[in-house]
Amino acid sequence: MRNIKFKSHDEMQARFAAAVRKNVDNYFKEKAISPKGNWEIKLKSAAMLAIYLVPFALLLFAPMHGWLALLLAVVMGLGKAGIGMGVMHDAAHGSYSRKRWVNELMSANMYLLGSNVFNWKVQHNVLHHTYTNIDGLDGDIASHGPIRLSEHSPVWKIHRYQHLYAFFLYGLMTLSKMVKDFRQLHVYNKAGITREHRRSPVFEMIKVAVFKAAYLFVFIGLPLLLTGFTVWQVLAGFFLMHWVTGVILSVIFQLAHVVEGADQPLEKTSGIIENDWMVHELQTTADFARNNRLLGWYIGGLNFQIEHHLFPHISHVHYRHIAPIVEQTAHEFGYAYNVKPTFINALTSHVQRLKELGTSQRV
Repeated sequence: MRNIKFKSHDEMQARFAAAVRKNVDNYFKEKAISPKGNWEIKLKSAAMLAIYLVPFALLLFAPMHGWLALLLAVVMGLGKAGIGMGVMHDAAHGSYSRKRWVNELMSANMYLLGSNVFNWKVQHNVLHHTYTNIDGLDGDIASHGPIRLSEHSPVWKIHRYQHLYAFFLYGLMTLSKMVKDFRQLHVYNKAGITREHRRSPVFEMIKVAVFKAAYLFVFIGLPLLLTGFTVWQVLAGFFLMHWVTGVILSVIFQLAHVVEGADQPLEKTSGIIENDWMVHELQTTADFARNNRLLGWYIGGLNFQIEHHLFPHISHVHYRHIAPIVEQTAHEFGYAYNVKPTFINALTSHVQRLKELGTSQRV
């Protein structure tokens, strides 16, 4: 795995980084509040868990028509995505609570989604947040077959049409993680990353297998044992639930990093990105629909991705308040602040970017 360092000889960049940290810190000092989660995130946790688990309980114990069961599977998919974005995400970053054990407990909601906490922390917290939009290190823009998200990856003929079919394939994200987690953990074990985090490679692999088996037993085995639905009906509901979750999670990520104006830099000197890290994050990330309170509540403030990337230790419940501070500081230092005013604007920008990536030559 490449070792990348961020190094800038531009004093303005260092001054911006210091100023934006100071300005945001002053906000919390003046308000005399903690940057961690508050009652809002606890209420959201209860709501998202209920949206996910109450429909599942109804499916198990209340006789119903197959079409109603599929509708409940859609609702479960909405709740599942909400848990990932608004509960597990903060906890995995250590911003849900000031208490470490609470963060560990709430990050374990990842197992309810069929995935693995350790994999997520390495792939997301370490690689994505450190090397945002850098080809070969940020797996979130890695090109996967028919979808090209990096301007530095090879162009295939089929990519010309990716803006038409990408959204269906986005829905397969969480299903693919059921298998991908094993391969991903094997890579981390082989690279020594697991031991760097003081984890046992063997134990982590066993844990992945055990939790995935338990997840499949609960969400496929129990419906087969306790309901009158056929195998194909249960599998159809399971697929639909995951597909809804996958589309939501994928789209929300893409609107923050694969839109017009979000850079995908490479090293000019081997192993060196010639930017201060905070400037790099500012230039590779975008906000969107900041005035849409309902959307922001549901997606865990991930429409404030610039703030999240600059301050991942701060809970998303504060992003709406610190965003104007970050934006003003960026403008004071002459840096562009990439924000799409509405969800539709961001979605349109992502589709346009998919078209560009589908036809442009490798950089």
